Amino acid sequence: MRHTHHLNIQTLFVIMLFFALQPSGVAAQHKDFDIKGFHLDLRIQVMTPEALHAFATELADFGINTLVMEWEASYPYQHHAVISNQYAYTRDEVKQFIAHCNTLGIDVIPLQQCFGHVEYILRNERYAQLKEDRKDISQICPLETEGDSLLFAELFRDMASLHPSQYIHIGGDETYLLGHCADCSLKAAKEGKSKLFVDYMKMITGIIIEMGKTPVMWADILLKHPDAAGELPKETIFIDWNYGWKTDHFGDIGALQNQGLQFWGSPAIRSHPDNWYLTEWEKHFNNQRDFIPYARKAGYKGMVMTSWSTSGLYGFTWDVNYEVMDMLQIRNNYPLSGFRILVASYAEALKQREPLQPEEFIVQYASDRFGFSSEESQRFKEALFIPQELIREGKPVTSLSIADLQQETAKAKSILYRLTPKRNMKEFAHFLLMIDLRAFYLEFKEMKAIYNADNFNRDLAKELLPQMEALIRHSKELDDRFCKLQKGFLHDREIEAQNQFRRLDLVETYHRMVAVSKK
Repeated sequence: MRHTHHLNIQTLFVIMLFFALQPSGVAAQHKDFDIKGFHLDLRIQVMTPEALHAFATELADFGINTLVMEWEASYPYQHHAVISNQYAYTRDEVKQFIAHCNTLGIDVIPLQQCFGHVEYILRNERYAQLKEDRKDISQICPLETEGDSLLFAELFRDMASLHPSQYIHIGGDETYLLGHCADCSLKAAKEGKSKLFVDYMKMITGIIIEMGKTPVMWADILLKHPDAAGELPKETIFIDWNYGWKTDHFGDIGALQNQGLQFWGSPAIRSHPDNWYLTEWEKHFNNQRDFIPYARKAGYKGMVMTSWSTSGLYGFTWDVNYEVMDMLQIRNNYPLSGFRILVASYAEALKQREPLQPEEFIVQYASDRFGFSSEESQRFKEALFIPQELIREGKPVTSLSIADLQQETAKAKSILYRLTPKRNMKEFAHFLLMIDLRAFYLEFKEMKAIYNADNFNRDLAKELLPQMEALIRHSKELDDRFCKLQKGFLHDREIEAQNQFRRLDLVETYHRMVAVSKK
């Protein structure tokens, strides 16, 4: 017994010595995150209550302990009910969802934007006096302090009444109009944009702290304009969102950490330039591979995976006096239901100490999840990593032609359609629909390039009509498949709205071509 005890002490000493001799970055790199979070964006593609419950259960199985809920207009506001839209949950549904999450060990943090990205608030005449600009209604004027503080104090209290979390996320990102109006411009010129931003956010964070809560905010604007950062309350937590760029993309994070500011990190599984027809799979996997180890080493206390349904920018239908009749989101992504593989890789990246190896993960996932052989799993990975580009003004962003992209897409489509999953067929069906949407997109863009060419005329319009009619028929088939796959995940009305948005350009181009061909 004495000999065993002596060996245990020796072993303990060796272990302590080993860690003491490690570089400081190694110890930090191995440190686990306190917050293992996921961000749900419900600006569009509002999930059904049943889908929310099922998704939270799966997140808990993955080891996720925090959900950041960007309810936006799907939240059932009590005293500001005019903000809520047609897809808003009931207050009982929100309570039941949070209770469900609590049983799973998931803390639900509400996200209430209070500066930028507030079109869904400012579209309502009730809040017109708070606009930074009459035509661009994306942002609150930070100098309307009385109205701002009254509005957001009430919205925060509403959120807190249903969310017992210690944290409230106050947004604060992408304030594109900072210093725009005459008074704000004057203050920015005299005191700097950092002071303009910080003074407002100091008021907002003060409201949160007075409620006994901890404010959380996006870090991009403060990193761009850091001069007054030290004036914000030390309780504030800042989220560094990085979707695959250099770590100093927004600014010097280390300088703010040296001032005592606390950081969480945030990669993404859906972000620009993703849309209905394009998902940059390789970029998102590599983002997890690179950023999560960096955040560990940098001493970030939490990690929150973002998943954006849209860009957060809108087009508007205006009436006289710039009254908003309708808002249409710019850039829609394929719904979250098709991205389980990226959620699973995120969970794996949080668990392991070494950086995620995307190709190895995908091959293993395909084998475990779909029952593919090693060779089939390799081909599945190849299909995900094909070159994908948006088409702008009739041309790809890179030197590849539309024909080149069509060839790559056809190759991926051939691979996927030759694979036969042994299980989880519905999940695999998303990959088939996404590649078909990609092929459809390229075919339509090829057609539109001809439509916009110098030699387009009425005779050519007549020749193209049969191809356009075939695209219309194909689009309806894609609509039907989308409806079947999203049934129960999204609300029926939103499924139809998404299909209408997707075929908007196609239908408009077709009707114009029909009209031209008749004259």
